[in-house]
Amino acid sequence: MSKTLSSPRHEALRAFLVEKRKRAGLTQADVAAKLGRYQSFVATIESGQRRIDVIELLDLAEAIGFDPRQVIKRLVSIPAG
Repeated sequence: MSKTLSSPRHEALRAFLVEKRKRAGLTQADVAAKLGRYQSFVATIESGQRRIDVIELLDLAEAIGFDPRQVIKRLVSIPAG
């Protein structure tokens, strides 16, 4: 398996999360507060410095307000790099 932090799928996930957060009119601090985390937690995810696990993805989806199946569908269509 390639390093996922630099993979096309990881970049697509990062971009998706940023897009959804901005469309929801939320700041990184807003999302972090909903998660009970610091703003830097969200920043490291959005900047591509940190991977997220499935549970974190579900929590982010709830905090931002999107169906996590959307991002899974998008990522599955991208070849593993």
